[in-house]
Amino acid sequence: MNAQVLMKLALIPFVVALAGCYREVSFKTDVHPILEARCISCHSPGAPGCVASGFSVATYQSVMKGTRYGHVVIAGSSAASTLVRLINHEADPSIAMPKSHTPGAPSEWLTPDQIKVIQEWIDQGAKDN
Repeated sequence: MNAQVLMKLALIPFVVALAGCYREVSFKTDVHPILEARCISCHSPGAPGCVASGFSVATYQSVMKGTRYGHVVIAGSSAASTLVRLINHEADPSIAMPKSHTPGAPSEWLTPDQIKVIQEWIDQGAKDN
């Protein structure tokens, strides 16, 4: 066998291993449960965060609608999505999310794993799945 054929055969295990690493993130089963657990108390219709910003996490459609100031999710780009900057506390501290439910107490930030799930969902196209 020539060297090119051997090289291609040697790459097969790596390609197979990488193919097994990809997992499509689901809004319904992965993202929405995080939003319900950590965000919906303030960002549902009539709740303080929704009243102030117009942003609700109650449904896929409301998340994609964004705030009264614009979209917070840019499908395909977590780096361009305001939601990711807010949950990573990369924005002004007065609007970093989630806020504390106890005045004077620090907020309970999303875990790195929760943030990663949201980022991957956005990077995969922010699908309604």
